Amino acid sequence: MTLTETRVQDHYRTRTPEPAPTVERPEPTVWGGIDGPIDAATVAAHDTRGHSRYTDLLSSGEVQAFRAELDRLASDDEIRADERTIVERESNEVRSIFEVHRTSDLVAELVRDPRVLDRARQVLGSDVYVHQSRVNYMPGFKGKGFYWHSDFETWHAEDGMPLPRAVSMSIALTDNHPFNGGLMVLPGSQRTFVPCVGETPSDHYKVSLTEQEIGVPSRAAITALAAEHGIDQFTGPAGSALLFDSNLMHGSGNNITPFPRSNIFVVFNSVENPLVTPYAAPAPRPDFIAARTFAALTR
Repeated sequence: MTLTETRVQDHYRTRTPEPAPTVERPEPTVWGGIDGPIDAATVAAHDTRGHSRYTDLLSSGEVQAFRAELDRLASDDEIRADERTIVERESNEVRSIFEVHRTSDLVAELVRDPRVLDRARQVLGSDVYVHQSRVNYMPGFKGKGFYWHSDFETWHAEDGMPLPRAVSMSIALTDNHPFNGGLMVLPGSQRTFVPCVGETPSDHYKVSLTEQEIGVPSRAAITALAAEHGIDQFTGPAGSALLFDSNLMHGSGNNITPFPRSNIFVVFNSVENPLVTPYAAPAPRPDFIAARTFAALTR
């Protein structure tokens, strides 16, 4: 299903010529209205902090199966040559494979698994669809991190996502230590939208998926948010998962340890929040990065 565009007033102006003030978000973090597997205390904490953790979401056997699937995908020459596969500029190592729920039967099952799907539906208070899916590889010694950013800033500017009514689930397939490039978040920062400076170039995704320069918040903004909220880090054994708000500020450092880090990353958007024309880009990004069909996922 593709919906007719209904464009809402742009409350989140970004990619401006000059620095603009931050915007306090009027929309909720937890939209509510749908029962699900998350208990009330965790829902309340998610509403405050913008994220929640789930230890042992996957069993050890499932983790092994998904690791083997990631190895298969990364070693497939046809998949490597596909534009949905992103490789590191310097090492030529596979960094990410996008739209993986359409190329892997295992991941296709996972996005519909009640442990995953029902948590997203509960937080967003509606049916959902997959806005984006990918597998991420961060090899030992040379895995590159990602600078601080809000996903929603990019999805709003370059994909036309009207409101921050989306959540991401990162499922660890390797142990996440404090020292091997684990994801860092600023808890509570989802309540503040940080506009970014700079005009979005054409086909920006071809550069930004390996190293983002446009859509990056200022150091002053990060410093202020960190002073207010502090920094949390997603650590835990393989099989753990982090569910986090689309506007939560987050980033990761390089992995210079011998211990690789890989994960499956799925973004769920509410079917009531379909994409429109990008708010600050010449054209939408390709569908494999930002899906433009909005049919509700069913089990």
